Amino acid sequence: MSYGEVARAAGFPRHARMVSKAMSRSDTPLPWYRIVRSDRTLAFEVGSKPYMKQKELLAQEGVQIINGKVVPLESDDDVDMDELLWGPDEV
Repeated sequence: MSYGEVARAAGFPRHARMVSKAMSRSDTPLPWYRIVRSDRTLAFEVGSKPYMKQKELLAQEGVQIINGKVVPLESDDDVDMDELLWGPDEV
């Protein structure tokens, strides 16, 4: 998901920067690496340490990155945002 998609899903369209600020200020560690740019590229400068870390963490979750872009799932439309960002509930 991109920052803008998270903002829209949270009911705040056009507030992508607010998502970024909220994530950076959270007391709870958030899965920051799951958020990508609107063009599906990783959120950091190519080759930088944060870029490589984001790429590694996404790869560990089975996310495909082709030509520097995250390959989206079939559709995120019917998936609960909490499940998409945090994973399925553990029983």
